[in-house]
Amino acid sequence: MIPGAIQKTTGDGGAQRRPSTARTWLKAIELTSRIEAEPDRLFADIVDEWAQRQPASPALLSHGESFDYGQLAARVNRYARWARDMGIRPGRTVCLLMPNRPEYVACWLGISRIGGTVALINTRLVGRSLAHCIDVARADYVILAAECVAAFETARSHLNRVPQIWCLGGSGAGADLDAALDATDPRTLSSAERGDVTIDDRALLIYTSGTTGLPKAANVSHRRILSWGGWFAGLTDATVEDCLYDCLPLHHSVGGVVAPCSMLRAGASVVVAEKFSTGAFWEDIQHFDCTIFQYIGELCRYLLKASASGPELGHRLRLAVGNGLRGDIWDSFAERFAIPQILEFYAATEGNFSLFNVEGKPGAIGRIPPLLAHRFPAAIVKVDRDSGVPLRGWDGLCIACTHGEIGEAVGRIGTADHGGGAFEGYTEAAETEKKVLCDVFVEGDAWFRTGDLMMRDEQGYFHFVDRIGDSFRWKGENIASSEVNDAIRDCPGILDASTYGVAIPGVDGRAGMAAMVVDRAFDFRIFSKHLSDRLPPYALPIFVRFCRTLVATETFKQKKQQLIAEGFDPSLVGDPLFVRDAATGDYRPIDRAVYARIVESGTGSIVGSKSRLF
Repeated sequence: MIPGAIQKTTGDGGAQRRPSTARTWLKAIELTSRIEAEPDRLFADIVDEWAQRQPASPALLSHGESFDYGQLAARVNRYARWARDMGIRPGRTVCLLMPNRPEYVACWLGISRIGGTVALINTRLVGRSLAHCIDVARADYVILAAECVAAFETARSHLNRVPQIWCLGGSGAGADLDAALDATDPRTLSSAERGDVTIDDRALLIYTSGTTGLPKAANVSHRRILSWGGWFAGLTDATVEDCLYDCLPLHHSVGGVVAPCSMLRAGASVVVAEKFSTGAFWEDIQHFDCTIFQYIGELCRYLLKASASGPELGHRLRLAVGNGLRGDIWDSFAERFAIPQILEFYAATEGNFSLFNVEGKPGAIGRIPPLLAHRFPAAIVKVDRDSGVPLRGWDGLCIACTHGEIGEAVGRIGTADHGGGAFEGYTEAAETEKKVLCDVFVEGDAWFRTGDLMMRDEQGYFHFVDRIGDSFRWKGENIASSEVNDAIRDCPGILDASTYGVAIPGVDGRAGMAAMVVDRAFDFRIFSKHLSDRLPPYALPIFVRFCRTLVATETFKQKKQQLIAEGFDPSLVGDPLFVRDAATGDYRPIDRAVYARIVESGTGSIVGSKSRLF
């Protein structure tokens, strides 16, 4: 393995290169045009091809382990042979619990190469939520990094069946995977050894909260991996001279598939950071000589809030690519950090269309060029904001939104081998059915429901507005309020509860808030301990409101719009309000003075630098 820092052979630097809009679209089309024509060519084959052409060139980098292309190909092949020896084949699943590191990508590339499915598990989950993710994957094996053993043990007693455990890092909690890999052959597998695995086969399970319930496992085929890698390699105009900084979780589709595969598709390199840190971000960008970085909107705002430092301008970045960069900070972010180009996009792990803001219009999530309308058939339909039910006209069909109107974005479902539009669904058929909307514009058609409210302007650009119903985004995570609500209702002293996201001025996403009806047995200390044992840190409610009663529809669905509109403002809410102090875990009353400090700071601070919401 090679050390973290690298020296590139670029001339004037990537910051001088900005391709035309037409060129990026054409390059993306070119890189995805032959996927269907080569059904046996998987993404691991692309890694092999680059390993033959440039074995010593950096592929995956970090401050710890790193791989050049030759080493990465060898590691992928070791995982493939180990999986084959274990009898892993199409239809069998391996759950992967590992923090961010280059090994992560090598692992799923190798196992999926011989037909196994790799379920990418959120390393921040604990207890029942973690057990649920393992159970729905119907896992035969779990690969467990030493750092994740403690979290796994909180889930063990909740599992329907405990899979066979293989450990990396000498934890002793299962069979020794390090030793098993060292004993395997690193050479490329023959056709006979690989078996009959094609782009139609499932490669990954990636979890998404969606709009309701516990995390759902979305099916991701080899075709989708190749498509994501090709589209983003083309739209970022990536070349072998590029190096992308990836500090997003590898168990997510963007951090774990889009970011690395876009660069590996182009023979470029990827820095895999363990996590995002405002203090380390710009030093890492310089240290690894990065030309691109992958963002989410929250990351950009955190960087803007941080104090100025020397390393933030001494870089060669030419492009920032990601999603969630709001229009109110777009220009200030680009100007302060001298980012020549921003590529905002919209996509969902299980979604069947994507949007790309190649032109760089601030605040927009993209548009669909006319020549690609057949590949990304998308529309916006009117919905009832309380129930989330699409509105229909006299003919029984959905009503399309006009320019400037807000509605739910939907994508027409078609066949994958004829211009995209495929919806691969989830492991559970019932969950898949919930995301399909029929009889939308003509009788018998079918469209994928994104669960996202959007608006399209006069120029055809889409703008993200909010999530529909029971899901909200906080700290880069989609949170299902029903999962949080179930945990709250299990707590002693809770009679009823409604969970939703509320806006904090100057802060991206929606902070969790719980409106609760409690009895005399309720104790905030028990409440805090109970939720900490049940939920990951990002899902813990920031705000609490005590209510006498909660209003529901005639079908027993909670009405949340008024609760969301009132938020945590004591001038609008007559009920007792509380805010969670992240330093202690205690909930403290909100009066007008505390409310003013939260709003004015724009950073989540409530009583100075030592007490924060997050």
